[in-house]
Amino acid sequence: MASEPLQSVSDPELVQRAKQGDLDAFEELANRYERKIYTLARRITQNEHDAEDVTQQTFLSALEHLKDFREEASFATWLDRIATHAALKILRKRKGLETVSLDQATDPSPDTGEIPHPEYIADWREGPERLVHRNEIRALLEEALAELDEKYRVVFLLRDVEGLSVRETAELLGLSETNVKVRLLRARLQLREKLTRALGDPARRLPPAPHHHL
Repeated sequence: MASEPLQSVSDPELVQRAKQGDLDAFEELANRYERKIYTLARRITQNEHDAEDVTQQTFLSALEHLKDFREEASFATWLDRIATHAALKILRKRKGLETVSLDQATDPSPDTGEIPHPEYIADWREGPERLVHRNEIRALLEEALAELDEKYRVVFLLRDVEGLSVRETAELLGLSETNVKVRLLRARLQLREKLTRALGDPARRLPPAPHHHL
C-alpha cells in the first residue's frame, strides 16, 4: 500500500514525524511556510537580504529546537515567534540608518495624554487590517508600512496580519497588553490616514476629533 503523500498530512502529524527524525516531514513544513515567513521578515526588516537571512535562520532554529516545541500553539505561530525574534535582532544591530517615521501625527497630547485624530480622514468601510489582504492596494499598504516606526509596524504585522492575539503579541514582544493595544491603535491610525489620502473620497472628509477612549 502506498504511503500517504506528505502534502496531505496535517501540520501536527508532520511535526510528530519530524520530531522522530523524519527530515522529509520537516522539509514539507518548511515548504508550506517559507513564503509566509519571508514575507513577515521582509515587512519587519524592510530589506530583502535580511529577510532571506531571517527565513533561513528561522527554519534552522526550528529544526534545532523542534524537540522543545510543546505544540501549545500552532506550528505556524511558533515559526512567527522565531522569525520575529530574528528580525528584531537584526533591527537592533542596525546603526546610523535613516528611518522615516509618522510618530508625530499620533503622539499623545502633552496636556491630555490623548492620541489626536489624524489630520485627514474620510469615511471607510474597511480598515488597514482588512485592506492588507486586498491585492489591488497591497503596494500602497506596503509603502505605508515601510514608513511606520518599527515598534508600531511589528505590532500591526503580528496582530492584524499574522493573526496573533493581543496576549500572544505582548508575550512575544515583552510588552504589556495595554501597550500592544496602544501601539496597534497608533499603527492603524497612521496607516488609515496615509491610505485615505490615496483612496478616500475628499467629498466625505470628516472633521478631526479627539479620541477620548482607546
